[in-house]
Amino acid sequence: MKTQTIVTLTLNPAIDKSSSVPQVIGDKKLRCSQPSFEPGGGGINVSRAIQKLGGESEAYYLAGGPTGDMLESLLAREGLRHHQIRIQDWTRENLTIYEEMTGRQFRFGMPGPDVSQEEWQACLNQLVQLDSPPDYLVASGSLSPGIPNDFYARLARTMKGNGKTRVLVDTSGEALSSAAKEGVYLLKPNLREFSELMWCEFKHESEQYEAASRLIQEGACEILIVSLGAQGALLMTKEGHWRARSPIVPIQSRIGAGDSMMAGIVLSLSRGCSIEEATRFGIAAGAAACMTPGSELCRREDTERLFQEMKQETLQKSKRG
Repeated sequence: MKTQTIVTLTLNPAIDKSSSVPQVIGDKKLRCSQPSFEPGGGGINVSRAIQKLGGESEAYYLAGGPTGDMLESLLAREGLRHHQIRIQDWTRENLTIYEEMTGRQFRFGMPGPDVSQEEWQACLNQLVQLDSPPDYLVASGSLSPGIPNDFYARLARTMKGNGKTRVLVDTSGEALSSAAKEGVYLLKPNLREFSELMWCEFKHESEQYEAASRLIQEGACEILIVSLGAQGALLMTKEGHWRARSPIVPIQSRIGAGDSMMAGIVLSLSRGCSIEEATRFGIAAGAAACMTPGSELCRREDTERLFQEMKQETLQKSKRG
């Protein structure tokens, strides 16, 4: 079977700067280690993780100013297929500081550049007018100031017209709720985002199942995958629900776990895997990302090993049942 095509979209990308200090102390000049710089933002990280897992995608993203040029250079250095949509304002920088004494991470996320209506409309037009529409379009991450909260909903609405592209959304807040109102192929909130979407504080697993089933019945998505962190994920479709536990791994950093999970899911789907198998591979990729330091994403060898262990565990439980 021919692998299907994947495009990712990042409306608020970033240059992720990381450094470390012995101890974080207020009102004192802190001497940091030599910083490292990586391309960042939801969709970009999904594309980077797909590449790490042996797949291919094309990353579309908004970028501007000298930091936008730097972002393009970083992506080119990684050999990632990418397409920059230029804006006037500067691409943001985020900062992560590792405290050596305690092992804690301090993460500082910036809001992002101001994007004009002409700029975000040009982005939407480029995706809609692609000569060869992708089979899967992953819209992931936050929205820059100036981009309407219903942008992902508009994107899903327009992409439905080509009769081919399946839109997967990983975001939060109003952007998530508007996408759910429009209806997409797949939504992947974490438990907190899911709780906010449903205006409900879940006390029992049964309440999660009921809310997830309601979303599917209302047409918010065909597939709902709720990331539960160390507890794995909840999968809900019209056919029913399924819950998978995450493998136990040594935690170095949780940065990039959600993007790695989405990468594993969409890559598996593009290869013709079932949604259950794709979810399991996504969980393995997310767990693998937790094993890497700083903002490093999942490693292929870790992901494939964890995936096989999860399959074996499922098979053993099935035999015992």
